[in-house]
Amino acid sequence: MTGPRAAPAGTHGHTPDEKLDDDDYPAYSMGRAAEILGVAPAFLRSLDTAGLIAPQRSGGGHRRYSRYQLRLAARAHELIGHGTPLDAACRIIILEDQLAEAQRINTELQDTGGPARPTPT
Repeated sequence: MTGPRAAPAGTHGHTPDEKLDDDDYPAYSMGRAAEILGVAPAFLRSLDTAGLIAPQRSGGGHRRYSRYQLRLAARAHELIGHGTPLDAACRIIILEDQLAEAQRINTELQDTGGPARPTPT
């Protein structure tokens, strides 16, 4: 299963302000991410194994999570807590993310005039 959106290739060139504003910057260690979400680190590893999130790795090989990935993990935890199996929860989150992206693009196209729509006859 492929996660909702690809992680950035690298974080070189970010200024401190850009890092704070970047939802994709891998700012959180596994321990901190698990603490923020109130889950065990094993839960985060299971999301990686399932393909929902693919954390970046530090120079020492430790997993690093972004705010965006933490939001996905929180949603997965919510769905699983309501009895949704892990694989189904991951698929639901991927579809929700794809829908949100499609809606964002649609709004952007509407705001900029976008491609002309054919007139119904």
